[in-house]
Amino acid sequence: MKKHYLGTAAMAAMLLSGTALARAESVTLYCSADEVWCQQIKTNFEAETGITVDMTRKSSGETFAQVKAEASNPKGDVWWGGTGDPHLQAAEEGLTEAYVSPMRDQLQPWAIRQAEAAGDKTIGVYSGALGFGYNKDLLAKNGLPEPKCWEDLTKPEFKGHVQIANPNSSGTAYTTLATMVQLFGEDKGFDYMKALHKNINQYTKSGSAPIKAAGLGETTVGIVFMHDAVAQTAAGFPIVTVAPCEGTGYEIGSMSLIAGARNPEAAKKFYDWALSAEMQSRAKDANSYQLPSNKNATASPLSPDLSTIKLIDYDFKKYGSSDERKRLLKKWDDEVSTLPQ
Repeated sequence: MKKHYLGTAAMAAMLLSGTALARAESVTLYCSADEVWCQQIKTNFEAETGITVDMTRKSSGETFAQVKAEASNPKGDVWWGGTGDPHLQAAEEGLTEAYVSPMRDQLQPWAIRQAEAAGDKTIGVYSGALGFGYNKDLLAKNGLPEPKCWEDLTKPEFKGHVQIANPNSSGTAYTTLATMVQLFGEDKGFDYMKALHKNINQYTKSGSAPIKAAGLGETTVGIVFMHDAVAQTAAGFPIVTVAPCEGTGYEIGSMSLIAGARNPEAAKKFYDWALSAEMQSRAKDANSYQLPSNKNATASPLSPDLSTIKLIDYDFKKYGSSDERKRLLKKWDDEVSTLPQ
């Protein structure tokens, strides 16, 4: 009888232990936004759901490359943030999977259009316009004119004063390349990138790094999304944000579920949560000034107003396609990056 009792107790303990393990959900998050925002998202989701988040922060291009490299044995569950073009390419290449969230009816039309362009394999989570920012103290110190247009950044006096990311690793820089092709036409767009190349002091890995360097006085001008420049001003740095006079492109920061993920149910819980107004309204607390995709979310009054900016009709489907993205990046590698400075 005693033996039977001990066996039953041991079995009950094992069952309880198994139940506890089953309840200990986790999700592996690849985050392509600013580090502070990524950490805020991780902390808040864990606190609100009890689901453990293993978060890695990398730029959009780097994350796309990682998701592709891991396709036969996926390690990530959900990819949040970063420019939409690589998310669209991932969808086209079957690296992500379709999901229609019950939160979808709360989203802005541009966020839903992003989903429709990808067969529901991605969704828009925020938006922001491309531009640049400059350090007004350095500008004055170097006797440089106030840049107001893209063309200004190619003038000889700006040689060594401009910084941008590498479009192979950065979604911001790829958006810049695709913007110039759409704004000026392909030949003139590449002529622009070649002229700009002469003035670049460094190609960074991360898209937001150039404006952070400008804030610290390491470069005069950083080509970035305008909200990243605003964040530096809000942090107390002498940065002036510019919406270029010729017009500019914009991003739809996106989110995707990775195909073959190990924790698909936890990933969907994160996905739904990330589309909520409450979650998106907290972006400003992390000094992130993008425009949220949830109609009920509140953006910071410092966030750039897209209605006041001359935006091009950015073709997300074309420039997010695998073939076009690969072609433009190869052309940039062959014709721009190899030029002397």
